[in-house]
Amino acid sequence: MADFDFDYDLLKELTETRGVPGYEDRVREIVRRELEAATDEVRSDAMGNVVGTIRGERDYAVVVGAHMDEIGFMVRHVTDDGFLQLDALGGWDADVLRAQRVTVHTEDGDLTGIIGSPPPHTQSDGDDDEFEVEDVYVDLGMDGDAVRERVAVGDLVSMDQTTTVVGDLVTGKSLDDRVCLFAALEAARRIEDPTVTIHFAATVQEEVGLRGAAALGVDLDPDLAIAMDVTVASDLPGVEKGEHVTRLGEGAAIKLKDSSVITNPKVNRRLRAVAEERRIPVQTEVLPRGGTDTGSFQNSYGAKPVGAISIPTRYLHTVTESAHREDVGAAIDLATAFLETETGENDYTL
Repeated sequence: MADFDFDYDLLKELTETRGVPGYEDRVREIVRRELEAATDEVRSDAMGNVVGTIRGERDYAVVVGAHMDEIGFMVRHVTDDGFLQLDALGGWDADVLRAQRVTVHTEDGDLTGIIGSPPPHTQSDGDDDEFEVEDVYVDLGMDGDAVRERVAVGDLVSMDQTTTVVGDLVTGKSLDDRVCLFAALEAARRIEDPTVTIHFAATVQEEVGLRGAAALGVDLDPDLAIAMDVTVASDLPGVEKGEHVTRLGEGAAIKLKDSSVITNPKVNRRLRAVAEERRIPVQTEVLPRGGTDTGSFQNSYGAKPVGAISIPTRYLHTVTESAHREDVGAAIDLATAFLETETGENDYTL
């Protein structure tokens, strides 16, 4: 295994833990445990957002947000033969779901299931083009009566995958956004006696509409917000260079825009200046499609200056999401340095 300058075991724990939108309980327990050790005060709200606060010398408040939820499913129907039909929680490409193992979370415990995929011998030409997320079913290996005794409509389903190291990459499920949640927790560990008050926020329901951050922005009313999320790295064979967005191994990404936000230019300039001064490798991110909590923090309680630090990630919204260990380290370093040097006297108005 590669050497890491961060807590790989915690990253593995976070990414392997299950927590679909609205039901982030298991992840929330880990976040609360880590924040209680690293911050002055920890609290949560009725949606399930968790905030750990480090009190600074000034009341000027910065929120650093990363979301806890991962894409998954909810059971919408149990067939007479015992197969589960699903409703998606977040954006899925049906092609990546074939022949995957899943975990069905029931009131009486977890069950392992299989997403069925017909063998090629029984498929006719064109069948692949007809497969949609709505066609997904889960096989629990039991008859209908046995399944109905264990599974109810509304039970949750998450993908079954471990986290491992492949060369310089960390790969597994739910790096979106647990790798950035991890980076925020690592920054919280490293920061001591900041000038400003820092709220480390683990948000909920990002994958279904940036909902947790929108509510949290009102409750916290920060002076400055920095969101942390993964971003597209399509530096792959067959993808034109102009479509890469970011590249693995070239540093943390400073977001300029996505579908939900155009970040504050002055915040971006300060992020770049801090990176240059500390010799932290960074790249810029222009994401044509996809939104992040950054957009919710920008205007949920009046106009706020926002910035975003992203970790380039290949194969987003699959069970093999992959990030470069040096990019993860760079994101931690940049977040820590930016927060340590924030005085509350920077003018981010435009």
